Amino acid sequence: MAGFPEEPIYQQLARIGKAFAGPVRLRLLDVLTEGERTVEELSEEAGIALKNTSAQLQQLRAAHLVTSRREGTRIYYRLADERVPLFLGQLRDFAHERLADLRDAVSEHIDSLEGVTADELAGRLADPNTIVIDVRSADSYAEGHLPGAVSLPLEELRDRLDELPHDVEIVAYCGGPYCVVSPRAVRLLREHGRRARPLEGGITGWRGSGHRLADH
Repeated sequence: MAGFPEEPIYQQLARIGKAFAGPVRLRLLDVLTEGERTVEELSEEAGIALKNTSAQLQQLRAAHLVTSRREGTRIYYRLADERVPLFLGQLRDFAHERLADLRDAVSEHIDSLEGVTADELAGRLADPNTIVIDVRSADSYAEGHLPGAVSLPLEELRDRLDELPHDVEIVAYCGGPYCVVSPRAVRLLREHGRRARPLEGGITGWRGSGHRLADH
């Protein structure tokens, strides 16, 4: 039976849908929202076997969602452009509204706290009464971070609490919307008398809202 006249158009549209259809590929895109990574780094950060990581990246590149470059023997991947994290954010929000199972999974696995939205924080970056801390690793911070953010990895936070004044609000962020590190940091800060909230969506949500990162 012959296909409908517009079938080639929908076949091309389906390429994007297929690229987003795998949980492993979605996880890789989330990691890449934080900045450029090698295949090996992606494998380690995403907790995915190296061979599978490489295969999934090829599918993302075929759909023009990521690009790559070679430096010596290493291949580096990054998101194709700023529209990719924007679309990821819209997809995530749409799915959260539609899927009760997703909301249940988030409630079960993520220590959720009321947070600061990306747009709210963007308007407060110049406010001296707000301090933004990046609780990811120092290497991740160096790859890209929120403008004005201070690197304070979670494992160092308890020993460096004296660096944080009591008369400000502290906004902590980590990688993505399903990252557990910033909620843990916020609870630690509150236990020690600091006013603190997490950034909703982490660095992924920040970029997904159209805001840019600093890289130094």
